[in-house]
Amino acid sequence: MIRTADLDSLPVREAVPALVSALDAHGTAVLCAPPGTGKTTLVPLVLAGLTGGGPRRRVVVAEPRRIAARAAARRMAWLLGEPVGASVGFTVRGERVVGPGTVVEVVTTGVLLQRLQRDQELSGTDLVILDECHERHLDADTVAAFLLDVRATLRPELRLVAASATTDAAGWARVLGGGPGGAPVVEAAGISYPVETVWAPPARPVRPPHGMRVDPAQLTHVASVVRRALAERSGDVLCFLPGVGEIARVAGQLGAVDAEVLQIHGRAPAAVQDAVLSAAPHRRVILSTAVAESSLTVPGVRIVVDSGLAREPRVDHARGLGALATVRASRAAGRQRAGRAGREAPGTVYRCWAEAEDGRLPAYPSPEIRIADLAQFALQAACWGDPDATGLALLDPPPAGAMAAAREVLLAVGAVTPAGQPTPRGARMARLGLHPRLARALLDGSAALGPRRAAEVVALLSEEPPREYGDDLAAAWRRARAGGDPYASRWRAEARRLERAAADRDPAGPSPTPPLPDSWGSAPDPAPQTFPARPALEGTGAQRSDGVRGRAPVSGRGGVGEGSVPDDAAAGLVAALAFPERVARAKGEGAFLMASGTAAELGDGSALRSAPWLAVAVADRPPHSASARVRLAALVDEDTARTAAGHLLRSGEEVHWENGDLVARSVRRLGAIELAARPLRDPDRALVRAALLDGLRTEGLGLLRWTQDAQGLRARLGFLHRTLGAPWPDVADDRELLDRADDWLEPELSRARRRADLARIDAGQALNRLLPWATGEASRLDALAPERIEVPSGSRIRVDYAAEHGQPVLAVKLQELFGLAETPRVAGVPVLVHLLSPAGRPAAVTADLASFWRGGYLAVRAELRGRYPKHPWPQDPATAEPTRHTTARLKR
Repeated sequence: MIRTADLDSLPVREAVPALVSALDAHGTAVLCAPPGTGKTTLVPLVLAGLTGGGPRRRVVVAEPRRIAARAAARRMAWLLGEPVGASVGFTVRGERVVGPGTVVEVVTTGVLLQRLQRDQELSGTDLVILDECHERHLDADTVAAFLLDVRATLRPELRLVAASATTDAAGWARVLGGGPGGAPVVEAAGISYPVETVWAPPARPVRPPHGMRVDPAQLTHVASVVRRALAERSGDVLCFLPGVGEIARVAGQLGAVDAEVLQIHGRAPAAVQDAVLSAAPHRRVILSTAVAESSLTVPGVRIVVDSGLAREPRVDHARGLGALATVRASRAAGRQRAGRAGREAPGTVYRCWAEAEDGRLPAYPSPEIRIADLAQFALQAACWGDPDATGLALLDPPPAGAMAAAREVLLAVGAVTPAGQPTPRGARMARLGLHPRLARALLDGSAALGPRRAAEVVALLSEEPPREYGDDLAAAWRRARAGGDPYASRWRAEARRLERAAADRDPAGPSPTPPLPDSWGSAPDPAPQTFPARPALEGTGAQRSDGVRGRAPVSGRGGVGEGSVPDDAAAGLVAALAFPERVARAKGEGAFLMASGTAAELGDGSALRSAPWLAVAVADRPPHSASARVRLAALVDEDTARTAAGHLLRSGEEVHWENGDLVARSVRRLGAIELAARPLRDPDRALVRAALLDGLRTEGLGLLRWTQDAQGLRARLGFLHRTLGAPWPDVADDRELLDRADDWLEPELSRARRRADLARIDAGQALNRLLPWATGEASRLDALAPERIEVPSGSRIRVDYAAEHGQPVLAVKLQELFGLAETPRVAGVPVLVHLLSPAGRPAAVTADLASFWRGGYLAVRAELRGRYPKHPWPQDPATAEPTRHTTARLKR
């Protein structure tokens, strides 16, 4: 029996006529309706003709989350008075509840994406509603672009609605409209009650989130705010936290509260989901991820406690690490969360940050297409026929760097050709509903292990096991097999789905069998091995096998027999196939180097710390750390690592500057991991020259032989360049000189073979080659910048052109300048005269001798005459005889 009263009470009913008119006129529309107005439940029923008397149509509703898809289908079926699977059904990954009479089907965006790849016309579907499109999930953006492509080329009659819980609809209207006018925007007013805001920042500063980490002090504060809210207000409490781990930790601190504590998230069991979405006679505290922001309506909530944190995907393309990151929630998310307190009555939101911080928060969450790993998106686009995604109607174009990284991954796993076109293997990968890395692991792992075992390990990798399962992938596999916890239940369901997918015959033909480890009695190494390989895994003392070496050979395409390859070896192979750039070799106790070049470390208590090789499945980077932290890994041996990461195998000559000298070796590498090396007797001369230049850049031109004359020549040339400019060369900067190495360091540099050879190159002789010989100016060097200046005493005094202030310095004993009225000049610049005592100590500095003789000299004479009585101190130095000797010697 249709619950007419409940349907009529939904606020969105007032906007339905305008929405129907917009679709009749344009075929597309944007519906803006706040959470709880019925946009997810009433609108599909009306557009499908199940209520309201309209024509019967088949409607597909796409939700971003499985929990939201199930909840929406159940709610619509309840409103119709029918069981789920009658007029309304749902399909999510691993579960499908529909019947022959199903008119409205609620699916996840991922399911709809797969359906579009199989049937681009979306046969039998009249209208698609993209719900919660404001969240900007990558799958939703992709589905929207594909549907618009279908409307433009295949089915112009297909209707499309983008439903958003916010009023930021201009972008979607532009994309759906296909022009400057845009699609019609229909707004529905919600029934909202006033919500009081209470700012509740921590009493003491807490560390900001980094990676997945949240300061425990922040979670303790959130728990205290929940207790405060329970004491100060009535009604149920809905607390928003970034992830499952944080929910569990806060729940652990609320054990003594006088309320039922429930945890709702995408992994929550169906019974818990039903309990949260049903009214209760007692008081409740619901700890939730962002799933309850707009996808779910939780009855009885009068209080919202907002931690102010959210999770977004992040990927470091340079390091090859991708994961979710904890970030500050946007202001739009904050408004959504606060609105949940005013759905049924006036409410209160406790915000766990200061009011002054609110204006500095981002306005909206970052679209996933800007920040996420795009390998799966790139494969979907390639299979759609647009490898670069340039022809897709996307709200935001994919970043070029992320797309380039994605194409590298797809090429490495054999999903696309070098031109970017999907291979038959890539088309099959796209239909698996997995990241391409995991799809490769499933297909190639099935060939080696059989579909069941490969599927079980891939299921572990597709949803990271709980932390209590530990960091050993094989041990986590065994625990999941034996476990009765919710994670183990989900894992078993996903493993069964993947096993069926892996075992299905592909209509496009079988995928090529991958090369298997040599030690499994299979194909040879992908590239010839020039040098002896490192030995296989030695015993580590951990509970494991000794890797795959020496085990039973593979029995062809069907995989090995059950149990013929130990769990450790099987888990390691699948993890290495999924993440070949993360195969890692030990470089110390608990320290590893991944093939990507990233250092990685295991936790102190890990049983894997003494393993020679690992395949790292999950890693992140702690704050202020240069190394990644391994959170999940499996044992492998070198043979397995080389097979899985065969595309990273390289052999060649390496000539470089290292530890102060030239190193020339023939090296075999697996990415950044050195497998074998031997000295090169006759390295390539060009490589040697480049390495020596690198050494000079690293350690400076001091590696050459710099005599005093050479240093003086460089200073003189530098002075002339500063003073006169061209054609005198700039020799002050090492980098400038090294950029011109061909002009002055040849032929000696090309003859050099090691550091000692550099030390034999006379830098002064080499610098002479930079003089302007072609113009004839080189002959004027001694005239413009003489190495020495003859003073009145007859001495030839060296000029210092390297003084810090840039003015040439003439350091000479005062008595040797008697009778010199004018300051000496070089290249028109007066030298700075450092007048010295008879003992050679500084007495005065002047750039104007005439002025000094008239004034400053008298003070110097008075001070030094008594200290050096044997030396002449005439009253008129301008007319006195210059001398290098004492007064007595002058009289002889």
